[in-house]
Amino acid sequence: MINETKSVNPLLCDPQTGICEMPLSGSADSAGNNLQSKDKPVKVVYFTDPICSSCWGIEPQLRKLKLEYGAQLEIEYRMGGLLPDWSYNSGGISKPSDVAGHWDEVSVYYDMPIDGDVWIEDPLASSYPPSIAFKAAQMQDKQKAILFLREIREMVFLQKKNIAKWEHIAAAAQKVGLNVTQLKTDFENGAVVLFEEDLQLARQYGVRGFPTIFFADSLGNKEMVYGTKSYAVYETTIHKLLPKVMKSDYPKNWETLFSVYHSLTAKEFAELSGTPRDKSEQVLDDLVASGHLEKAAIKNGAIWRVKR
Repeated sequence: MINETKSVNPLLCDPQTGICEMPLSGSADSAGNNLQSKDKPVKVVYFTDPICSSCWGIEPQLRKLKLEYGAQLEIEYRMGGLLPDWSYNSGGISKPSDVAGHWDEVSVYYDMPIDGDVWIEDPLASSYPPSIAFKAAQMQDKQKAILFLREIREMVFLQKKNIAKWEHIAAAAQKVGLNVTQLKTDFENGAVVLFEEDLQLARQYGVRGFPTIFFADSLGNKEMVYGTKSYAVYETTIHKLLPKVMKSDYPKNWETLFSVYHSLTAKEFAELSGTPRDKSEQVLDDLVASGHLEKAAIKNGAIWRVKR
């Protein structure tokens, strides 16, 4: 199952639709009642992949969604298996280096920093190893697993690191506080089975690409958002299921935002703080100048962190 290949190249994500599409049969409306939430009013099932550029594109929206509606949402992350291997030759891409220019283009479209040169300098043979590593992280700690996913995404999109290599997986795990030895054991054993289950669930739900996000209430009523969409679309989807839901009013100052999310792009800071996008980068740079933040610049943008 893990060795199956695809007839088209899903790495050619369509920035206008916001989808990294795969040739899977079925309709994404086929999800069953096992989507029902158990602990919170709405269950969210998010099908994604560590190297999905469209998924990187919705990080600002998802981070805001968690701040405003996190108390109402039970979010479940599932891996989709975007790149099994390079045993196909179609979709306009036949080798890893062909992805480089495409990633540079979608970086501009999504206004999120991406350096496509990883596909020239140290290309991934598959997205399955980091996906399995994420499942291993979930086996240890689901919250740290989300931090781990963010870390490996920053590695591949900003730092040009081949996150299919164990050395980078281990470094990311250590940084977010996971037990690396246990992660390695789980990576080679139980996590593989969990990843297979995610792939099977994606087929069952008719997932055709990433990001695909299902929302369901306790009665089994469900909504689906396919592809990268504006924040208003995700918010509207929640209100369809919970018309009377009230969003949380969270502090929007930089200190609070960076205490919750330890790294932010200019677009993320704009989305979360309410700062106009054309001013957000200058606000962040001023915080660098005053010694509060540090900036890591790449050819297509930058990311800011609290200064160590």
